[in-house]
Amino acid sequence: MGTVIDIHTHIVPARLAADPKRDARWPSVELSTGDQAMVIIAGKVFRKIDTRSWDVERRLADMVEDGTDMQVLSPMPELLSHWLPPDDAEYLADLMNDQIAGMIAQAPGNFAGIGMVCMQDVPRAIRQLDKLKALGFAGIEIGTHIDGVALGSEGLFPVYEAAQSLDLGIFVHPLHPAGMERVGGSPEFAATAVFPLETALASVSLLAAGVPERFPRLRVLLSHGGGALPWILPRMDFGWSLGARGKMTRAPSNLARQFWYDSILYDPVSLSFLGNAVGESRIVVGSDYPFTIRQKQPGAFASRALSSEAVLAENSFGFLGRRYDVARLRGTAVAGPPRG
Repeated sequence: MGTVIDIHTHIVPARLAADPKRDARWPSVELSTGDQAMVIIAGKVFRKIDTRSWDVERRLADMVEDGTDMQVLSPMPELLSHWLPPDDAEYLADLMNDQIAGMIAQAPGNFAGIGMVCMQDVPRAIRQLDKLKALGFAGIEIGTHIDGVALGSEGLFPVYEAAQSLDLGIFVHPLHPAGMERVGGSPEFAATAVFPLETALASVSLLAAGVPERFPRLRVLLSHGGGALPWILPRMDFGWSLGARGKMTRAPSNLARQFWYDSILYDPVSLSFLGNAVGESRIVVGSDYPFTIRQKQPGAFASRALSSEAVLAENSFGFLGRRYDVARLRGTAVAGPPRG
């Protein structure tokens, strides 16, 4: 295979101190034993993590094993913290962006960055977009809603306009999904079953609000293959033909080809279906590293399901907005990141 870029990976800083002066939902990271740590939110353990979340050397070694040459780093979604007061959210975003920038600096040929901004305060978010651009990041990660505000809300349009103007992409990731009460109090099904439905809700909101047409140069990446969206596009097209159009002047299946989609579908038949629905040129490799739901060997998986070699890296350059000088890792022994 050629160069492989994994566009969907997450990081958590090794140190994020609890702060009693901040909101009760302020997240913190507590180191435990060995390489283990815990993310604490509102006084409870949200997730157990390990050094893969922040250790560059370990990530590079795993990338060799996975057949990946570059990872695009983004925050663990829960740390987006769209529910925090704006002062706290802005400060946390700066901390997370600095963490990502520091990791990139240790291996610039193997990492790129997608940061975060204070989406619950639009003027602050726009100011932080300028900071991210100065850091050389490719875009921002946002949740599928902003603490209950739909992504198609016109109140968020200034952020989309600014991102388009700055040539920054937007990576949409499921967060606090709707409908959990309908699965009978079984939270273990959130990531596997409810996240895809949540992504579809956010995607429909963007389509119905006319975001792809109003911001035609805005690059939007839908995680986990767009969730359920590709499967409901024929139904949406039929409704559109009957007048259920929202602000769409073109059929939903046509507009959906303006989005980008990662390959984390686990099943080659499903990924092949996605390629037929939205076009293989809109699909990028993703893994969800380093979490349990991770798709291992993501480049090889995508190659088995899709016919286009461009999915491995070329499509990622398209979403990221520029070409990167990627340092090939596969077939090499990684002793550690370069030290400056």
